[in-house]
Amino acid sequence: MISAYHCELAWLGGDHAVADVVIEVDGDRIATVTPGMPTPAGAVQLRGLTLPGLANAHSHAFHRALRGRTHDGVGSFWTWRDQMYDLAGTLDPESYHRLARATFAEMALAGITCVGEFHYLHHQPDGTPYREANLIGEVLLAAAGEAGIRITLLDTCYLQGGIGQAPNSVQQRFSDVRAEHWAERVDALRAHSSSTAHIGAAVHSVRAVDPGSIEHVARWAIEHAVPLHAHVSEQPAENHACIEAFALTPMELLAERHALDAHFTAVHATHLTEHDVRLMQTHGCTVCVCPTTERDLADGIGPTTRLIEAMVPIALGTDSHAVIDLFEEARATELDERLASLVRGNHTVPSLLAAATVAGHHSLGWPDAGWISAGSLADLVTVRLDSVRTAGASAAHALAVAVFSATAADVLHVVVGGRVVVRDGAHVSIDVASELHASITSAWNDVP
Repeated sequence: MISAYHCELAWLGGDHAVADVVIEVDGDRIATVTPGMPTPAGAVQLRGLTLPGLANAHSHAFHRALRGRTHDGVGSFWTWRDQMYDLAGTLDPESYHRLARATFAEMALAGITCVGEFHYLHHQPDGTPYREANLIGEVLLAAAGEAGIRITLLDTCYLQGGIGQAPNSVQQRFSDVRAEHWAERVDALRAHSSSTAHIGAAVHSVRAVDPGSIEHVARWAIEHAVPLHAHVSEQPAENHACIEAFALTPMELLAERHALDAHFTAVHATHLTEHDVRLMQTHGCTVCVCPTTERDLADGIGPTTRLIEAMVPIALGTDSHAVIDLFEEARATELDERLASLVRGNHTVPSLLAAATVAGHHSLGWPDAGWISAGSLADLVTVRLDSVRTAGASAAHALAVAVFSATAADVLHVVVGGRVVVRDGAHVSIDVASELHASITSAWNDVP
């Protein structure tokens, strides 16, 4: 059955929004896109600015429960990590399902139609595998489906507690002990792939995976033609430890172990050398920056202008979910760079929108999403232009208002695969605020 939407304004990939765009949807695909059309009979009117669905290329769903509990006080990434471990050690399949479902539903409200879930809570808290080895992974896939968004589950190899160190008591639940065991488990998980769920791979970091195992995971990802992600150079201490152990930067080590190609995404990539950038350029890699997390954890500001100059695509993630707002991540990419460079306009508005849409989908293995074009997946997000943040936007300035002024609260309508998920700013099936409150309260009640 074909349905039609009439967009007051829509972004079709150019420098400006286009007026009066009619989008016909057949099943889960866009059938036609026609600009300059009056509203057809029976069409759903989308007032405001309609964009392709947004892609959140880096998420740890359980981190949503940390919001407001870890932001105050003196510390660093490493002290925050201890607080995160307190929470990670308590979650079970039921509590994680409730939390992930609510978190993914919050993403839907924010216009996120696809998430890359960097998943490493594989086993029971003491490290014992569940009877069903992929139980938590299946829980996350189910949670995304119930929230109505697409997911690429980036099943993460995590073997050691630091370079040459055994996992600590919390990290044992992350560890498959050997890369071969990880691969066996993920082979079984691939049976749960669907039209809305993909299975990818991840190396947690060069701290958590030894060089030989990095190569094993990379080979598995290449053989299965799936995305491969890794935390890379998030902290100077990580770089120093890697250079001391291997005489290589993390990016150089990943390259040596054949992990870099067009399916590889370096998450954070905050502290890169010029050679690191050239390696990513040569191999066609993507970088996923997460500015709200990187500033919250005092990680630093990544070299995004240099990456753009090297034609390295940039995607966006919300990572620790200090906020879930891809508009904030997009503008922070530019505004943080202004602080670092003392220059305005390092990134264009269309390039920031592309980071939130097509680049994120490419990173997650959805090449047919992130565009409003015939044949693309019918994932649409409409942003209101009459809120106190966006009122007064003209058609000529609508894209800039969306990037630099709108927030997740301005998302009015979300369609995923032709199905309405958010209508008039409310999720069609989930009371998101109530489910977040209940799941987060319950999770912390279990923390000693």
